[in-house]
Amino acid sequence: MFPPDVGYPGPTHAGAEPGVAATAPAYPMHSGAAHLVAPPTFAKGKGKSKKKHEKFDLFRSWGSLSPWYSVEQGTFGIDSSPEAPDTCQITGVHLLHRHGARYPADVTSASGPPGFASRLRAHGANFSASGPLSFLNDWTYKLGQEGLTPFGRAQLFDLGVSMRMRYGFLLKNFTESNILPVFRTESQNRMLASAQNFALGFFGYPFEDQYQQVITIESKGFNNTLAPYRSCSNNDDPNKGWRGGDPMNEWVAIYLQKALHRLQKHVTGMELTFADVFAMQETCAFETVALGFSKFCELFTEKEWEGFDYACVYLTPLYGTSFGSPTARAQGIGYVQELVSRLTETPIEIHNSSTNATLHNSITFPFGHSLYVDATHEVVVMNVLTALNLSSFAATGPLPTDHIPERRSFRSAEVAPFATNIQFQLLACSSEPDPQIRVIVNDGVVPLDVLEGCPENFHGMCSVGAFVDAQKQSIRTTDWAFVCDSDWEVPDGWNTTAGYPDWI
Repeated sequence: MFPPDVGYPGPTHAGAEPGVAATAPAYPMHSGAAHLVAPPTFAKGKGKSKKKHEKFDLFRSWGSLSPWYSVEQGTFGIDSSPEAPDTCQITGVHLLHRHGARYPADVTSASGPPGFASRLRAHGANFSASGPLSFLNDWTYKLGQEGLTPFGRAQLFDLGVSMRMRYGFLLKNFTESNILPVFRTESQNRMLASAQNFALGFFGYPFEDQYQQVITIESKGFNNTLAPYRSCSNNDDPNKGWRGGDPMNEWVAIYLQKALHRLQKHVTGMELTFADVFAMQETCAFETVALGFSKFCELFTEKEWEGFDYACVYLTPLYGTSFGSPTARAQGIGYVQELVSRLTETPIEIHNSSTNATLHNSITFPFGHSLYVDATHEVVVMNVLTALNLSSFAATGPLPTDHIPERRSFRSAEVAPFATNIQFQLLACSSEPDPQIRVIVNDGVVPLDVLEGCPENFHGMCSVGAFVDAQKQSIRTTDWAFVCDSDWEVPDGWNTTAGYPDWI
């Protein structure tokens, strides 16, 4: 009764591939917030989180729970836009992206949105709320677990469309060679769904015969550069792999102090904690990207949302999975080994990190392609940026726990939001004798002159040879076995901006 094809398609003829990044005088920027509704008002409080000329944007104040958007030109220190410089042609792109917006990771958790919902249920008939919290009298927990939300699916579809519009011309190389692109993702549900939605946006339906999808296994016992924490045992130690808890709690007790007292006045039958109030902010973010709107968002001032955004720096990206973590560089080094392998078209000789020798062959890990796409988690994106030694992100050093510094080089909403993406852009330039590479994070060009052998460059370019040499040095000086498998303790008071146990 429902045949998939009834014929009569009408005449069609494919046109030229788009290539905005190569041909347009400007670059299409992504706002990131389509389909989401912000609250009409926020709680009133003293002080503004932004300067007078800056407009507050709630959707950019959720740290790594924010939707990805194109950062402003110059955000990371290079005042150049992502399109090809006048003297250059784009010859290839390696894209690494995060999955789209998801539901909370653990519905059985005693913390976060599930934990807050459990505490409300536990107080049952004794609980009563009034004023701005009166909606809690009828509120029920509606979030799923771990999978992509509808908005998350849309994010990856949009990302696929945007990358086809920017780099579609690179597919000509595959057509001329009669080969298919090989993209990678892993087995976790939201990762596979993200890759498939990206492919739907990039190739259109049906996409099955237009590319090959490698699905790596994410589970303990399997090497996987897109989920290296599964084979790094020290990552499971909260004092090693996840060091952000204590400093985050210190900051939460400061910036949410007024909010706790303000909200408690409208609640009877339950003593609110800082964890409860922080969970309300998390619920705002998760409900918005899952349901489109959340009443929790209007409970807080703009300044308190700025505090939440700062707290989310501690929660995962800085101290947990990047430059402030002793395990970050080692966990990201496997992907760096693969990037160098692809750039030099040289097989990895020794698999001594999270690389998987079984999948390193000419079929599932091909060389010579003009386009590579890998899907991963935000923690791995941060691991990789750390392993690449892009130290400009850590230029302002370890962050304080008692205030928000006026200047900081690291904001997780800019670097690790839902659907965050890194473009390793390869170029051939008449103004340069050698092939060039640029690193572009969420459409912001990242300086490469922090790497040995890479000079200052207005467009953030470095020769591929010098970039590869710098990464080989990082590979040589990163000991995966020691970082991930050895028995060591973090010294009291220790901090780093290198993502490595440098007290050794």
